[in-house]
Amino acid sequence: MSLSTAPRSERLHIAILGRRNVGKSSLINALTGQEIAVVSPVKGTTTDPVFKAMELLPLGPVVFIDTAGLDDEGDLGELRRKKTLNVIDKTDVAILVVDANYGIGEFEEDMVAALKRKQLPVVGVVNKIDQISIRDELISRYSKKWNISFIKVSAATGEGIEALRKAIIESTPVEDKRDVIVRDLFSPGDFIVLITPIDKSAPKGRLILPQQQVIRDILDGGGIAVVTKEDRIKTTLEGLSARPRLAITDSQVFHIADTAIPNDIPLTSFSILFARYKGDLQELVRGVRTVSKLEDGDRVLIAEACTHHVQDDDIARVKIPRWLRQKTGRDLRIDYASGTSYPENLKEYSLVIHCGGCMLNQREMKNRIKQAVDAGVPIVNYGVFIAYVQGILDRALQPFGYMI
Repeated sequence: MSLSTAPRSERLHIAILGRRNVGKSSLINALTGQEIAVVSPVKGTTTDPVFKAMELLPLGPVVFIDTAGLDDEGDLGELRRKKTLNVIDKTDVAILVVDANYGIGEFEEDMVAALKRKQLPVVGVVNKIDQISIRDELISRYSKKWNISFIKVSAATGEGIEALRKAIIESTPVEDKRDVIVRDLFSPGDFIVLITPIDKSAPKGRLILPQQQVIRDILDGGGIAVVTKEDRIKTTLEGLSARPRLAITDSQVFHIADTAIPNDIPLTSFSILFARYKGDLQELVRGVRTVSKLEDGDRVLIAEACTHHVQDDDIARVKIPRWLRQKTGRDLRIDYASGTSYPENLKEYSLVIHCGGCMLNQREMKNRIKQAVDAGVPIVNYGVFIAYVQGILDRALQPFGYMI
């Protein structure tokens, strides 16, 4: 996967934050060298977060996020402000923009406090220095108070932009995320069988993103990826010159793969791999243990990170609710959240069942898990849940060296 085609979920997310009309859109245009954000003297021109993928060397693929002003007004303004604050959950580095004409006040204080609570690195920017020179003692005072550096720039003239790029690079956290999905589970030259059903929910002419990423990771690790459908497993195994080191299946056909793949071949799912890659596999396994404790009337949230048309046998709306009720025998209340929508208050739920998160970056997926844990609500993802209700979770976890 080249840097230019890296999925947004795999890129470093850099959010541009600040009041209305401080020059956030102009700044993102200056940083990217492109006119990608609408610039206007009218306050509130940016309404929803705007994402721009690019390369920022030597970091590589990044996403700049242009946001609405924190001081937006009225009911609609409050909705825009909430969307801006939600961006923090997917942000790796925050850029706080201050207008040299107005300085620093309550909005900046509140935003820095929110960013610090999330333990995010923050770069301060004083914009519009071509118009006015902000007092150095004011910047020095807040720099010490917040323990962040401020870079003086003019998005209009380009002054200070290179210094800002350097500050962003220096503020980027040391990578703590896994940079492998599966290649630590096999040796170069091993066969890995990928079981990928092609049903009416599959995208036409291509594989879904997790399958693409797993195939690439196998190739990067020197493995041999063998892709087959669930009704060709036996034929595929018979045609291989050596026994596969691992089999990976789509969760929806876990039961078919479990029957067709001999017990001496380790078996797991794409979703469980992504639970480990982007989230917290152990926490999700802890969450699934609580399924048996659900009672009549309990509320369960099924959350998807993407949006799509609901199919006749949709995984989230049909299959998981059916499996959940069959497993528990309980009369449960089930709510749904999709896309960027994720409830702020999870305490009213007894369980969250989340998708694999292929459309989320690692920080946002972990924030969603943490939000549930902080609320005292168990959380599990699709793959772990499906393996559990079908009685094969022990086997699905064996490639990682532990069992429930």
